[in-house]
Amino acid sequence: MNRLLYIVQKEFIQILRNRTLLPLMTVVPIVQMIVLSFAADNEVKNVNIAIVNQNHSMYARQLIEKINAADRFRLVDLPPSAKQADALMQDGSADIILTIPSAFETDFYRNKSAKIQLLVNAINGQQATVGASYLAAIIQSFNNEIRAEAAPQFVVQRVNPVPRINIESSYWYNEELDYKHFMIPGIMGELVTILVMLLTAMNIVREREVGTIEQINVTPIKKWQFILGKMIPFLFIGLMLLTVGLTAGKLLFDVPMRGNLAVVFAYCVVDISAVLGLGLFISNLSDTQQQAMFTTFFFVIIFILMSGLFTPIESMPQWAQYLTIPNPIAHFVNVMRSVLLKGSGFADVAYNFQATAIMAVVFNVMAVWSYRKVN
Repeated sequence: MNRLLYIVQKEFIQILRNRTLLPLMTVVPIVQMIVLSFAADNEVKNVNIAIVNQNHSMYARQLIEKINAADRFRLVDLPPSAKQADALMQDGSADIILTIPSAFETDFYRNKSAKIQLLVNAINGQQATVGASYLAAIIQSFNNEIRAEAAPQFVVQRVNPVPRINIESSYWYNEELDYKHFMIPGIMGELVTILVMLLTAMNIVREREVGTIEQINVTPIKKWQFILGKMIPFLFIGLMLLTVGLTAGKLLFDVPMRGNLAVVFAYCVVDISAVLGLGLFISNLSDTQQQAMFTTFFFVIIFILMSGLFTPIESMPQWAQYLTIPNPIAHFVNVMRSVLLKGSGFADVAYNFQATAIMAVVFNVMAVWSYRKVN
């Protein structure tokens, strides 16, 4: 036990001597959280729209004013012809082209279907789908308004009304639909995992480069004591990173914390144990810090893209969903969102605990096995 304590003490001394590590644990996570929470926003806003008005009637002008008043759209031009509107979409100035035909109001008064054309730039599929849905909702709302104005008998209550299904929506867990409340818990889990894994991956290989690893190799320290002594200080660093992130998220963005934070910190211990094992395994197999860094980035990029942070895991192909099982960031993101936003308890995230605990055992066994100690 004394040997293990000496190793832990040595690691803490090295960490405290590193002047760049303290800002990395405090300032960097807060800055990254602020930047990513505003930048990583999947809400569709400022959709550029060009409207070709071939009718110039009162209803056509009202429809244009209603679209222009919506905060989701930005009216970039009113081209007189479809050819000029197509040129706007070609050069990227317009995302949607709305064409109001010359017989728009006439067909409406003749009790015909008044048709309008909607052309959507679908290079960005999400923006095209959501933007077109927003615009369709505005047009449908305008349609109901002018029908009520032109033919009030459609909305008068009849003696024997036709039964209808009324839908009442209630938003749970994120009532204001604030996208930052959804992103920040996931970003916190991602940052803790990435920073701890990167720092650990460069730890042993750094000692190999400066030559101190040779002095350790000739001591009677066992391999598991050496690996465990390397892990414990970074476990505290990870918990500190999580504490800083939770504090900043609450103070800066008022992120709800409905669940028990003890579940979050308990999972953080398990998750960091798994990540530390993987980081030390990479460090054992690397000869230079550059090799360790590039190898870590290889895993980190895959972990982030398949973590469900930006795209739902359920939307991935089935084979890709299986690949998210050994992904510690995916489990961390799910636990953070479930506990903080939904108030989930340990039983609700028990699967994430089990999967991550298995990864922790496997990765740490690999780290101990791969450490080359000559004595």
